[in-house]
Amino acid sequence: MNEKHSVSSYFAKALLYQFSGRPVETGRLLEQAGFAERSVDELPERVAATNFAALWLAVVKELDDEFFGLDSHGMPLGSFALICRGLIQVPTVEKALKQSLDYFKLFLRDIECEVQARGKRRVVVMRCTSKDEHLRAIVIETFMVLIIGLMCWLAGRRMPISRVQFEHSLPGHGDEHLLWGAYVEFDASITEIELDPECLKLPVIQDRQSLYTFLRNAPQSVFIRFRNREGYSARIHQRLKSCGYDHWPTLEQLAAEFAINLSSLRRALEREGFTYQQIKDEMRRSIAFERLRTTSMSIAEIAHEAGFREPSAFHRAFKQWTGESPGVFRRR
Repeated sequence: MNEKHSVSSYFAKALLYQFSGRPVETGRLLEQAGFAERSVDELPERVAATNFAALWLAVVKELDDEFFGLDSHGMPLGSFALICRGLIQVPTVEKALKQSLDYFKLFLRDIECEVQARGKRRVVVMRCTSKDEHLRAIVIETFMVLIIGLMCWLAGRRMPISRVQFEHSLPGHGDEHLLWGAYVEFDASITEIELDPECLKLPVIQDRQSLYTFLRNAPQSVFIRFRNREGYSARIHQRLKSCGYDHWPTLEQLAAEFAINLSSLRRALEREGFTYQQIKDEMRRSIAFERLRTTSMSIAEIAHEAGFREPSAFHRAFKQWTGESPGVFRRR
């Protein structure tokens, strides 16, 4: 596989969930999508994004269902376009988010989803009523990818995710942090995704003309664009990951490394939905969550590695991020 983007085969298998035990149809759909493999068991760990997108469209056409047969009612062909036509008329992303959930309710019967305001925070709360535990996990992540990807497109930028918790167990795709950010947990009592309230105030910038392009490339526009970090933000993220906090470069130094002038780099990051400070803050959170989950390092050691001069400052910041102390987070 030599193309730039790839998707965990977990999601390709999820698209084919309704064809379980139907090897002939599964093989035909994989062939239509350009896969060399003819069964889900033969799929490699990751698949090319273009093949994934083609499989998405093939399954939708086969089932006449834009939600891949994962809901007891489903979404007939044209439903998604109809929803999008309504959303481009809405002034802000927050209103589009609430309206999109109302629109999806017209089609999907096994999903209960709403936006809750908790002070300044905005949280998308979701339940899936399917009794099949594995199917429930697939439905929840697929629906959330659709919703968040749609909001990214409407805003014309990546939408930061502050916090995520899922009621299902850790899935096997391994992309949980790429998809959902640094603070994601599983086996929670309910599924919630907290979005940046400032970003929800952004205007909807799409129109009828851009909608046609979006719909022609729906799988890439929703799933792949939302998932993959591209451009300068990805390069900076990898650059910071490769060295300790004490050696993180300034934005001026990065501009020189990338052979681009400083103002152009700032504008490029803005188009991708970031500032340099946001990327650094995201990295610090990621370091903190990862070390608390997977190591026995002391809180003071983790605070230092995440760039805090004093453990007390780390405690205050962590409380702002999660609503709880590092110690409580680690024990839980």
